[in-house]
Amino acid sequence: MGKHQWKAGFAAAAAALLLLAGCTQKEPAPPKETADPPEGEHPSGDLAPLEKRVTVTIAEDGAASGAGFYIAKEKGYFEDYNIDVEFAQFANSDEMLPAVAAGEVDIAGGVSTASFFNAIAQGIDVRIIADKGHNVPGKSYFTFVRGVDSSIEEYADIKGKKIAVSSRNSIDSYFFDKLLEHAGFTEEDVEFVLIADFGSMLGAVDNGTVDMALSIEPLIAQGVLQGMHERFRDATEFAPDTQVAMVLGSPQFMTQEKDISLRFMLAYLKGLRDYNDAFQKGEGKDEIIDIMVKHTALKDPEMWEQVQVTGLDPDGKMFVDNIREQYEHYKAAGAISGEIDFDKAIDPTITEEALEILGPYDRD
Repeated sequence: MGKHQWKAGFAAAAAALLLLAGCTQKEPAPPKETADPPEGEHPSGDLAPLEKRVTVTIAEDGAASGAGFYIAKEKGYFEDYNIDVEFAQFANSDEMLPAVAAGEVDIAGGVSTASFFNAIAQGIDVRIIADKGHNVPGKSYFTFVRGVDSSIEEYADIKGKKIAVSSRNSIDSYFFDKLLEHAGFTEEDVEFVLIADFGSMLGAVDNGTVDMALSIEPLIAQGVLQGMHERFRDATEFAPDTQVAMVLGSPQFMTQEKDISLRFMLAYLKGLRDYNDAFQKGEGKDEIIDIMVKHTALKDPEMWEQVQVTGLDPDGKMFVDNIREQYEHYKAAGAISGEIDFDKAIDPTITEEALEILGPYDRD
């Protein structure tokens, strides 16, 4: 496939990998008869399955950061607890967040933006419960690229350069600001270029319209292979321990349906552990890649060997301090009105209870 043919498909792939998803009203599935396991044993190896089969609705549209959900579904971890999951879609987060708050959707993914924090500050009650995406040191899936013949080698070289970012007052602009801070510059020292479409952005790097751009996998790996751009350093150098995306839970699901939510989280963490086994340890990788190919926009198994994958903590732990920092960052920029009770909004209780049952992941 020619270099310019790749560009046409970039935008669709980026949109699918960035975020979110859908909504249908949650209804319990018909009860399912299952054979009784030997006394004292359960299919999950820990908690007994629910007596009645239930359906948990997840707002997810094929983003790579939803790996824990996809793997838990395909590997039968939800099934072990008598849980069905259905993935539903939304047009945007403005529709999704109220649905989560109302309990129409049980679980969703949230990306850090000023509008996300504004919604919570203005009374939308959702709970931030677990990790759904961060950069792995040295292997950032969300980072800057430069042209292949670029003179940009060090941070000092970005002065006076045109840098493309997809949005303001978002995780994208947060990374841009952290890059400038690390380099010792302000926005006055560079030219900020707003390009909302990732495919167009990378085309702009390729043709020299801009000097650098903040991009995301698999577009980064595809562009490198096609000779369109190169990675510039690694985002964890200037923005370490940054929470890019978070699992959100409805307050009803977290409190009133705790038997379900705890089992859901156990299955999710098991999916995350298989993901880390595959991409961090190389164990069972072919099977996990097949699952990712099935559920995400990246349908080429060979490209899964090239991309730098989304970091997903196998214990579900978040960079809580960074979530608060991002809120303060957007607020200082004048993009947020209102206050957030983070002691309420960030509630990893279910994740911590599941971790007590599973024990910590073996990272060696």
